[in-house]
Amino acid sequence: MSDTGSLNLRWAHALADGLAAAGLRDLALSPGSRSTPLALAFLRHPAIRCHVVLDERSAAFFALGIAKASARPVAVLATSGSAPANWFPAVIEADADATPLLLLSANRPPELQGWGANQTIDQNHLFGRHVRAFHQPGPPEAGFSPQYLYRLAARATGESRWPLAGPVHLDLAFREPLLPAAQAAGWPAPAVPEAVRATPGALPPDPGLVARMADAMGGRPGAIVCGGAGGVGDNPSGFAGAVTALARQLDCPIFAEPLSNLRFGGHDRSRLCVRYEAFLRDPSFVAANPPQWVLRFGAFPVTRTLQNWLATAAAQFIVTPDTRWPDPQHNATAILQAGPAEACRALLAANPAPPPPAPPEWCAAFARAEAGYDAIAASYRHIDGFEGALIPALLDLLPAGHRLFCGNSMAIRDLDTFSGSGAKPLRFFGNRGASGIDGNLSTALGIATEGPCVALVGDLTAQHDLTALAAAKGRDIVVAVLNNGGGGIFEYLPQAALPEFERAWLTPQTIDFAAAAKTFGVAYERATTLGRFTSAFARALEKGGPTLVEISVDRRASVGLHRRYWLGNETAV
Repeated sequence: MSDTGSLNLRWAHALADGLAAAGLRDLALSPGSRSTPLALAFLRHPAIRCHVVLDERSAAFFALGIAKASARPVAVLATSGSAPANWFPAVIEADADATPLLLLSANRPPELQGWGANQTIDQNHLFGRHVRAFHQPGPPEAGFSPQYLYRLAARATGESRWPLAGPVHLDLAFREPLLPAAQAAGWPAPAVPEAVRATPGALPPDPGLVARMADAMGGRPGAIVCGGAGGVGDNPSGFAGAVTALARQLDCPIFAEPLSNLRFGGHDRSRLCVRYEAFLRDPSFVAANPPQWVLRFGAFPVTRTLQNWLATAAAQFIVTPDTRWPDPQHNATAILQAGPAEACRALLAANPAPPPPAPPEWCAAFARAEAGYDAIAASYRHIDGFEGALIPALLDLLPAGHRLFCGNSMAIRDLDTFSGSGAKPLRFFGNRGASGIDGNLSTALGIATEGPCVALVGDLTAQHDLTALAAAKGRDIVVAVLNNGGGGIFEYLPQAALPEFERAWLTPQTIDFAAAAKTFGVAYERATTLGRFTSAFARALEKGGPTLVEISVDRRASVGLHRRYWLGNETAV
């Protein structure tokens, strides 16, 4: 096996064996020529699932979804030229949201670079600072060391996970002929190299800083704010119990966003606040209940209302498990680099004693506000074509443990406002690193490889990634499209007053989602009333497989209902 084609295969197999030993279990590949040795090595590897996705942009978001749902690094493979450039939006999201991806781009050998060879671009450091590491080992050479490739695979996998999870780029060149003339004889047998694992380290809380934080929080009114967990879509095991125990000790409310995955489950939810988007709009409530401190976990809050309230705190303590500095308001009092559950336990065990609780009336005021808006939200649950009715109805129908991916713009804000809370465990995901509307359906389809999933998205988000439905066959996913006729989020922003508003921001479309679903072999249902939506959604869940359910939303009526709800007005509509 001394010819170039055989050398390519042996080299590609060694890399695939090393990645499998390092824990790689899933790879999304798009068809291409230069990537053939790698594609064949992965397709024939017994330990790695290969998902063929034609569109490289969609494939990268698809891999991102698998990584979020599985909490494992996932690889994506494409040929040379502009193909890997299509990964860039997903690479940006993986970077910003700390999601582990392995980017395997095939390339032309060095002697073809800069000489006008077809499908050849400069792929050196293609993704700039958006990757944790870049490796370019060069084309396979006779006498190469499999041990080096095993360790390169282990290193790249480790770099994608710690100290800050994210994408790692391997640019892999191959000379022609890409394959041997006769493949039947001498096909490389999968090796089982000894695993070279790089275990992600844990950051223990600094005892001195913990003691100062406990002293500043103890006996004073404050709140715990939990944003999106980021990356793999879950806070670490034990966080729900640890953070609720800390809140109980401090007697303070917990403001929990949906992507924190604290709103639903069997843990103690007695101090949870999920209606803050409404009651924090009340100037008299905010003035009467100023926090002296805020302890923040996870991503920066989604809504401007909660962001503004954070800025009123005299002291803001931020816990981060990695190397990022999550302080966009530039008002952090201290940043504790530690695991979130470990930070909670350390505060509970602070020397010389755990922090004492806040005055008894403090938490009670938030509990009353929460209960009041629970009752108000309930009065909106019968209204046709209103997100405040559609979202809780959807969540009521989901089986325990179901996955829900929420799109950006208004969808995530309405989920934040109207999801409520419950004992039924549910897992929420989103692409909140860069908060784009690109690749949302592809990400949800990747999540669906790990089990049934619902994608809740707006009409523009669905249209932006419609070709992702080409990968929907055989996956258990319901795509719920809230069709409000364009970029409804801009109705709440100053742009709504501009004469160019409809043309440049609202951008209403005329896409036929029924025809689009049929094109990709996806079942379709359309609902114009709340009752028809619940029936269609229940059928889709029971049937399994891919279904697109389109829900009509009257945008103007919805804007009015949102504003009425925020004012604290019940409705009898």
